[in-house]
Amino acid sequence: MRAFFHLRYFSLAAVLGLTASGQQGSTPIASIESLIRTGQYDRAQESIQSILREKPNDARIWALKGIVLSIQKNDGEALKAFDKALSLSPNYVPGLRGESELLYRAKDRRAIPPLQSLLKLYPKDEVAHEMLAVLEARAANCRSAVVHFEASAEAVAKHPESLELYGYCLQQTSQTQKAIAAFQQLAAIVPDKAYPKYDLAVLLVETKQYAAALKVLEPLLGPEQSDPDVWSLAADAYEASGDTPKAVSHLRQAIVLNPRNAAYYTAFAVLCFDHESYEVGVHMLTLGLQQINDDSALYVSRGLLYAQLAQYDNAEADFKKAESIDSKQSLSSYAMDLAEVEKDRPDLVLAKVRAQLKSHPNSAQHHYLLAKLLEKDASAGDARSSKEAIGAAQIAVKLKPNFVEARDLLASLYLSTEQYEPARQQSELALKNDPLDQAAIYHLITALRHSNSATDRDQVQKLVKRLAEAQQAGRTRDLNRKSFKLLEAPSTPN
Repeated sequence: MRAFFHLRYFSLAAVLGLTASGQQGSTPIASIESLIRTGQYDRAQESIQSILREKPNDARIWALKGIVLSIQKNDGEALKAFDKALSLSPNYVPGLRGESELLYRAKDRRAIPPLQSLLKLYPKDEVAHEMLAVLEARAANCRSAVVHFEASAEAVAKHPESLELYGYCLQQTSQTQKAIAAFQQLAAIVPDKAYPKYDLAVLLVETKQYAAALKVLEPLLGPEQSDPDVWSLAADAYEASGDTPKAVSHLRQAIVLNPRNAAYYTAFAVLCFDHESYEVGVHMLTLGLQQINDDSALYVSRGLLYAQLAQYDNAEADFKKAESIDSKQSLSSYAMDLAEVEKDRPDLVLAKVRAQLKSHPNSAQHHYLLAKLLEKDASAGDARSSKEAIGAAQIAVKLKPNFVEARDLLASLYLSTEQYEPARQQSELALKNDPLDQAAIYHLITALRHSNSATDRDQVQKLVKRLAEAQQAGRTRDLNRKSFKLLEAPSTPN
């Protein structure tokens, strides 16, 4: 970004604005401006201090002091000077501009009020609109940001960081085609940068414009490309375009570059499932689990592939492992707070939950929490814990019939005690509330496998496909939320 002064928002114009706002023939101010123009900042400060001794309530002089201090990179004192100017004259434009610039440069949201004041005085001020838009976008207030970006379209088109945030906010507010246009424009003005092309391709894949996405991505796919996300995104586009061999090779490259990203392995599992390459998928996921052994999605994916190979014992073992991993992460926020307080004393956590239940006997959440805390001992074969956990979960679903997590937990507890029919009932009730509940689906698969009814057992393959569809739906949501490669830029609009 071009910079005439350290204070870049209005630079010289800010100084000249002071003369215009003063009385004709204001020689001391004109003299200070001349010193600033010629870079004699120490002399300018001496003159400012001399005038302030005579006129301590002159907002123009305080604003000049702020400008000189900002040029000298003394932003803290400069901000105090602008604050003083605005306390004397709240709508004094050079003070508003100077203060908003300093705060904006520090990424401080306190810049918003002076910018809003400026826009009341000058509704068409593009610089103020752009700065306000960037601050709102950084705070994820995208609806407000888009309004201000559009009011400063000409300025935004010249500034990559602003254009990037504009495109991001358009996507966040479901204005996808406008977002595509913004990222196309961004890619054109910074052709040597890869991130705008990646962001553009994310949107094109999201809107199923696969050929267009590949046209953007293919020039990036050289031997020097070290970003696994680029290879993964290209794999998605190739598979959607019907080029499975390229999809497989590109996904393999993503895995090579980052072997600890579970999403790449689950995407590979989807390819194998769709193309009936089950053994290849099992092999790849086994390699993945050697790298990442605590990701439930990898076990679910491998379990699906085992089920397609009719290796149901292996599938059931993987589903059970996935559930044991999830159980560590699915306590309510209340439970997590308790666990943080008593990390090494689960007995105290349990005692606190029991005490809370005495005060809140009709709280479904607390009954669920008690069952969750007892689950580990119950699964290990502790009959007393199992009975209490099942009782607590039963109360939770009675108090709150649409409590899917509690029904999933209850089904799991029933399975651990080989009560397959009630496990089936709870899973079916959970699926009525959430048809994509993966835990309920694999609980139901396990329950039906132990049924004496041939009809029940025949449903297993249908449920395996349903589980695969639920997992793919989750992956699609993840793709649609695929992060843009937003880059933080310290520069200021000018």
